[in-house]
Amino acid sequence: MYLVDTSVWVDYLRAKATPQVRALKELLPGDQIVGVAPIILQEVLQGADSDERFERWWKFFGGLCCYTPRDPVTSHVEAARLYQSCRRAGKTPRSSNDCLIARIAIEHGLLLLHDDRDFEAIAAVAPELRLYPAR
Repeated sequence: MYLVDTSVWVDYLRAKATPQVRALKELLPGDQIVGVAPIILQEVLQGADSDERFERWWKFFGGLCCYTPRDPVTSHVEAARLYQSCRRAGKTPRSSNDCLIARIAIEHGLLLLHDDRDFEAIAAVAPELRLYPAR
């Protein structure tokens, strides 16, 4: 089971040829469950430049598995702990959303497919975060 970060979906939608997009294209038609989290869905949809594109993307992403935080409060508190741990280690994430995405991946035991250096920093302080080796 895979959680795919916004960084990969944006490149996928732009038809960029990155190792992560190639990995995603291999996963999508297979029997593996590929999903998003609500915050990823929000980040992708807010990038739509028209109502038509927004609806088309919503139709596509609405058909994917959506992994939610196990507990809305506890998950966010634990995401804040991840952020603090990274900051204390001298690797402050650029986006606190990435800590929540990482927390959701950890809670559900998912492999995280990403193209965002923040997740490498988070994984350095949270070894339970499993990153998809797409490089």
